[in-house]
Amino acid sequence: MNDKKTIKIILLITGFIGVGIIFWWLSNDPTHNFKVSEAGADNRGAGDSVQMVNIGEIIREYNTEYTELSETWPRFRGADFDNISKSPVKLIDKFPAEGPKILWSVELGEGHSGAAIYKGLAYVLDYDEEKRADMLRCFSVVEGKEMWARGYSLNIKRNHGMSRTIPAVTEDYILTMGPMCHVMCLERETANLIWGLDVAKEYESEIPLWYTGQCPLIDDGKAIIATGGKALMVAIDCATGEKIWETPNPNNWLMSHSSVIPFTFGGRKMYVYSAVGGMVAVAAEGDDAGQILWETPAWNHSVVAPSPVCMSDGKIFMTAGYGAGSMVLQLSENNGIYSIEPLYEYAPKDGLACEQQTPILWENHLFGILPKDGGALRNQLICVDPSDTRKVVWSSGKEVRFGLGPYFMADNKMFVLSDDGTLTIVKPSTQSYIQLDQVKVIEDGHDAWAPFALSDGYLIMRDSKTMVCIDLNV
Repeated sequence: MNDKKTIKIILLITGFIGVGIIFWWLSNDPTHNFKVSEAGADNRGAGDSVQMVNIGEIIREYNTEYTELSETWPRFRGADFDNISKSPVKLIDKFPAEGPKILWSVELGEGHSGAAIYKGLAYVLDYDEEKRADMLRCFSVVEGKEMWARGYSLNIKRNHGMSRTIPAVTEDYILTMGPMCHVMCLERETANLIWGLDVAKEYESEIPLWYTGQCPLIDDGKAIIATGGKALMVAIDCATGEKIWETPNPNNWLMSHSSVIPFTFGGRKMYVYSAVGGMVAVAAEGDDAGQILWETPAWNHSVVAPSPVCMSDGKIFMTAGYGAGSMVLQLSENNGIYSIEPLYEYAPKDGLACEQQTPILWENHLFGILPKDGGALRNQLICVDPSDTRKVVWSSGKEVRFGLGPYFMADNKMFVLSDDGTLTIVKPSTQSYIQLDQVKVIEDGHDAWAPFALSDGYLIMRDSKTMVCIDLNV
């Protein structure tokens, strides 16, 4: 072997050793707070520097007087997790000639986080780009006054927006989950911090691509979080911060952008979740609370934002974007033993599929907006029969296309928001598309994707940087 070849081999071996030492140091350095998936490697923060986050350290107080309301929209998809308001309040079906009655608007940090409403106060998780802080902000619904804000310093990069989750609010507690998986639990009336949890640090969870999209859940005084990592799901006592149970994660399934949905079937209440790796249901109560009731890897996609649509007959509809299409699964129960099997799966152009929003189940039909890869019906609002979600009952037509924005139902009307801030009122029907009115609400709207919140006829919606409150009362 000549000298030049020997030198090259030595240099090559030395380089491999050096790279190995660097990787060993990074993986064993106890100061690293975040474990990030390869796809989301840029999500760690500006300069990928180590951040010591003191959850709840910042408190700002502004106002105390506000108009109380009777109704609430306490979490993602409303009180019943179906995105349908049960309020008796009568709402307009046509906008005034002078345009929508906008009560107030406020500028936010770039993001897609929607509001929750509790008796006259709206809560939205916002990233303060100037102060570099993740903040829960509280506004009076009627006046639009900021009441207070609480959060923590967090240095993150823009990643097509920052905050994108909705708080969960009860009479006693407010629960948030920030873009880097920081969970904060506050007393609702005082905004005092009860406890905080760095999920990525504690459970060695991978922060999802485009940051956390999972909306936290409070159920019977428990915070329910799908963590991924060392546990699949956890329940925490909101009053004390103590762990009540942790669900094992032997398959190493990861956190998705989907949210946990409670579902009762076969006499058992369970938490249904679409992880990256598969679908699972965890017992919500009883001696086996926290244990897996059923699981399946049949539905497994790397980017899942919509949540499970669970039907009374045991059918579960799942969908996702980026070509994933949809799947309908059948859940069965026999003497307390559960099994789940996929009925059928199809591409986005072959039936109902959605990229970001979760479809609505109404009058035994499903409603949703097809993604951009949905073929000839792309971006149209469609209605399908859940007995076969591949059969389209009606579509909004090629002249009426929407984007990735939200939709919900109230007062026998469906409200649909386009990406550019245009709000459309539709009469729900299982026969045909019936449009009642349409108006541009946010003049320079862009990426208006955050879910709605409604209380006493006041609708809160936003685009990527502006949140507005509209009076829809007749």
